[in-house]
Amino acid sequence: MSEEIKRQLRESARVYQPDRARMLARAERGLAGPVVRHRTRSFTRSGPRTVLAGLATAGLLATGGFAVADIVHGPSPSTTVTTPTESPSPMPRPTPSDSATTPATPSTAAGGGHQPQPTGPRPAAGPLWSAGSVDPHSTVYWSQSDFVLRTKQPLTSLTLELRVAQTGGVQSTGSWRTLPVDEFTVTVREVGGALVYRWVLKPGLTVPAGQYEFAAQFNHSVGVRDAGGDGYRVDVRTSAGSPVAVWGGFLPAR
Repeated sequence: MSEEIKRQLRESARVYQPDRARMLARAERGLAGPVVRHRTRSFTRSGPRTVLAGLATAGLLATGGFAVADIVHGPSPSTTVTTPTESPSPMPRPTPSDSATTPATPSTAAGGGHQPQPTGPRPAAGPLWSAGSVDPHSTVYWSQSDFVLRTKQPLTSLTLELRVAQTGGVQSTGSWRTLPVDEFTVTVREVGGALVYRWVLKPGLTVPAGQYEFAAQFNHSVGVRDAGGDGYRVDVRTSAGSPVAVWGGFLPAR
């Protein structure tokens, strides 16, 4: 070895300052376990920068450790978050059907007529007396049904229905009564296999005590017509406020 090289080595030894931190770190790694060899680092890195890097790494490891501990243990009961859920809407309760109605009586279905009278005629009741007959002037082509009403008391309401059975070709040709024309509302229509003539006393009017006649006229099929299926009904209210009803059939022409 030349003298120049020896001199440089002696100068280097005098100025050399041992890196105490680095030596301690190596000693700790030796005590902890087998040495893990890393790539040789450049000697230009200073000791303080190495120490700072180690502290930063230790801080990251510590933070990561705490995070792992939180994940393992899970949130404490006091910090548990409950997600609200929407309660299902109650099912609507079935309600009774609105379509169920009381069956209409035959008189209601006929358009506001009266209740069917019991079996058998009742031509007289209270102050009323009545009679129906086939007019003697009827022919094999045309007929008239006559009705007579007698009352002993004034009437504040009066409704008369005269039903002519549809025996074939029955068509209305008119009607009349002995009471004033403008005191009644008159309708004629076919209902339930019969031609129905209807007289209704207008509100606010009164029929005096006495005897009155009503008549229904109509054509029919050729031949002597059978009036056995015809009928009438009268509903009144007297001046005393009592409701009274009479009904019956039509006698053949004499």
